[in-house]
Order: sequence, then C-alpha cells, then structure tokens
Amino acid sequence: MAPRLANPADIPSIMAVERVPGHDAYINLWTAEQHAAALAGPDHAYLIAEDAGGEPAGFAILSDRRDPHGNLCLKRIAMAAPGRGLGAPFLRAVTAWAFRHSPAHRLWLYVVATNERARHVYRAQGFAEEGTLREARLNADGTRTALVLMSLLRAEWDAQAPS
Repeated sequence: MAPRLANPADIPSIMAVERVPGHDAYINLWTAEQHAAALAGPDHAYLIAEDAGGEPAGFAILSDRRDPHGNLCLKRIAMAAPGRGLGAPFLRAVTAWAFRHSPAHRLWLYVVATNERARHVYRAQGFAEEGTLREARLNADGTRTALVLMSLLRAEWDAQAPS
C-alpha cells in the first residue's frame, strides 16, 4: 500500500475518517480550516491510503518536518474501517515514506494509553515505548487520559526495512 500525498480536495474525506464512531476517544478532531492551514504549510505532510477501488481508506499526518533535531512526529493516523487489517500495512508505508522523504533521525508519536490495539501495532513495527504522560489528554467529556510516547529511530527502521 503506497500512500499518496493529500491535496485540499481530500479534506472532506480526512474529516469523515476522523469522525468515524469511536475515533474521538483516540484522535483529536480538526476543522476544515485547521486541516487546510496544516496542509498548506511546510511543517506537515498528509498521506492518504486508498482502497483497491482508489477511494480514501485512511490518512496520516506527519508534523514537525522542519525540526532541527531530526524528530518527525506522526501526529495522526486513522483508517475509515478499523479492524480490517489495513492499518498495519498503512503504518508500514507511512513509516517508510517518512524515512525515505525526510532527513528524520527519529519518528515519534503519542498514543492513548488505553488504545492497546494501536500500541500493539506500533510495537510490532519496531516502535519503542519511551514513557507515559499522565493525564495529558483532555477528553471531550472533561476527563483526562494518559498518553504513551513511542518512537522509532532511523537505524532501527533501516535494520528492518526491506531493501
């Protein structure tokens, strides 16, 4: 699954994926204006996963592309139909894109601590858990959730990436 770069016409489908029931427990929802501003700027790259019919099946947002220390953030990744086995291949493709199209030394992310399925997928692809940020995420209902910081170093990706 080779991701493609998003364009402004993809914003409605990105927002639809963000709003799949249940996603709000794990990802933040942005407005069309927030997505348009990020997509137009130099610090973000939006990648789109497409299904066999060419329809958007998910998206990822990479941020901090100009970080002087080489730390690239996987800000968001979400699939239109979770649980169908497309998320892991898309994550693999996004990770490959990140290291092949940037000088990043480290790809990092935050994942909601209770999202065991996502944590398992990240660990299976070589991401290491670096620590927990207690009560770091404010949920829509006013409660707070811990976030787990995870990362993958370029050398680790190089060691496992197909040649």
